[in-house]
Order: sequence, then C-alpha cells, then structure tokens
Amino acid sequence: MTPHVIVAHNLGMTDTPAPLVFAPAASATFAQRVAVALNVELAGSEEREFEGGEHKMRPTVDVRGRDVYVIHQLHGDDTRSANDKLCRLLFFIGALKDAGAGRVTACLPYLPYARKDRRTQPRDPVTTRYVAGMFEAVGADRVVVLEVHNESAFDNAFRIETVRLETAKVFAQHLAVNGARSLVVASPDAGGMKRAQQFRSMLESGGERNVGMALMEKARSGGVVSGEILVGDVAGAEVIIYDDLIASGTTVLRTVSAARKAGAIKVHVAAAHAVFTSAARALFAPTGPDTVLISDSIPLSEDFRSLQGRRLTVCSVAPLFAEAVRRLHAGLPLDDVSRTG
Repeated sequence: MTPHVIVAHNLGMTDTPAPLVFAPAASATFAQRVAVALNVELAGSEEREFEGGEHKMRPTVDVRGRDVYVIHQLHGDDTRSANDKLCRLLFFIGALKDAGAGRVTACLPYLPYARKDRRTQPRDPVTTRYVAGMFEAVGADRVVVLEVHNESAFDNAFRIETVRLETAKVFAQHLAVNGARSLVVASPDAGGMKRAQQFRSMLESGGERNVGMALMEKARSGGVVSGEILVGDVAGAEVIIYDDLIASGTTVLRTVSAARKAGAIKVHVAAAHAVFTSAARALFAPTGPDTVLISDSIPLSEDFRSLQGRRLTVCSVAPLFAEAVRRLHAGLPLDDVSRTG
C-alpha cells in the first residue's frame, strides 16, 4: 500500500511523525485493523519469493530514524509454517535496522514456541529462550505480545523490552453473564491459576458482586492427561473457564464435564488463542461448553469459521494493539492497557 504519513495529533501527540506500521502479507488483514484504529495506513513494503523457498522483504519507504512497528501473526497454517513466518519476520526486522530505523517493535498477536519454556525431559530444548535470542540478534528493540503462556518464563527469556497485552478486559466486555445469580471463574490447570485470578478481579471490578474461583486437577504423563477433581463451589453458578489458548480442547472439555457434574448451570470458555486442531471440533458438540469466546490473534480456519455467530464468538484485539502502539510511540503509560516485562 502507498505509505501515508500523518501528523501525530491523530494519535494524541503533537508535531511528531506517526509511527510506521508494517506487516507481511500473511498478516495484512489483522494489521489493517490495527492501522485503521490508529488512523494510519500500512507502510509500503515489497515481498519476493525465490526458487528453493528463499525470500526477502524490504521497506519501500524511508525508515531512517523512524519509530517502526511490525505486526505479524506467527501461527502455522496451510500456506506457511510458524518457522517460515518467524524467519521472514526476523529478516525483515534486520533489514529495517540496516536501513536506519530508529526503533523497531515486533507486535505479535501470537508468539510461537511460548509453551516450550522449560525442560520437561532430559536434554530438552528451551525454545522460548532461543526465540528471544533471535529477536535480539537481528536488532529488535521491543516485543509486544498477547497473553503469553508463562509470564515468568517469557520475562526471563528476553533481554530487550517486552510488553504483555491481556485479553481480560476485552473478554469481560463481551461475556453476557450480568444476569447470572452466581459467577465462578475456573482455571483448567494449576499453571493458569494466576491468569484466572486476574480475570476474576477484572470481572469483580466491573460490578457489585463477588466472583468465585475454581481449579481443575490436571496431570500429564506420556502425553496422557488425567485428573478428575474440580476444587471450588460451582453449584447453581455460571462458570467461565479462562485460559491462554485452546489447541485440541481436551483440557477444556474435562473442565466443562467436571463443572456440569458439580452443578454448574452454564459453562462458558474464554481463551485468547484459537490454535484449534481438528480435535477441537468436539468443543461444539452437545457435550461442549455453552459458548466459546476467542480473540482474532489467530485467524479461524475454514473448518471453524462456519461456527461463528452460534456458540463461537471472536473478539478483535486489534484495538488493543493499536492503543499499545499509540502509547508506546507517545511515551505514555501502559498501566491500564497492559503489563510490561
């Protein structure tokens, strides 16, 4: 697209060039939503494919001294793997720095390898840390991510500035549970308890009632998930199972079943990242949750797109990223938008 430079009063600033926002073609749809919210156009770039799978991407506008943001959804899909998308992004960041960009921020609705943050078997890789090292190596100045799997591991992996955005406020505004007699937030495992507690606090801050907490027992051995105990009182309540992502949906379905057996009247699920494998279709069977709420950090595949508007709702986090970019560019606090690492 033709680059468009505006005076930054549209972003809440004065006499400062607007940030340059780039996106590889694979993420152009989401990035366009961010650009619209910022009242800018995506900056011009060129992508070329070469024989043997090699490629290049370069800015077609002058970036020298500019504040640059690159938006890319790093999930694997039918056209490109997560590895391919990550490689393209890293090379483009390197090209921007070589071209004199003053500061380059990678905005990542979905960060791959975030789940591989520790060794679970002898000689295991700690891939989250390796990914962080690659961003640092090409000269990225900052990374903005949405709802990371393990906050402490993420914070410790990076040596550059990081910003963690959260979906709690976005989801809280969309969940139609105001009429519920009793409301309980459930974590599907112990690792997500802190995240669920934060969401619970968000719900309580928006009303005049207490919100309960519940925790599902979960153990994994040899790839098999077990555990049947739901800790917490959910009888007569609407339950919201809150997590960072859904892949196969196995963990969520176990929690849905346990909540219903314990007397929950409705069970909702909210998760930032719809990593949906084919097995996740079971979420929308009669035994699945009453509603599933996800973000657009990962575009829905054709298999799941037809389910929108029934039990599946997609909330856009593009305005959240736009607000983060606006404040970062202006040097404004992020306290009520995100939590920084």
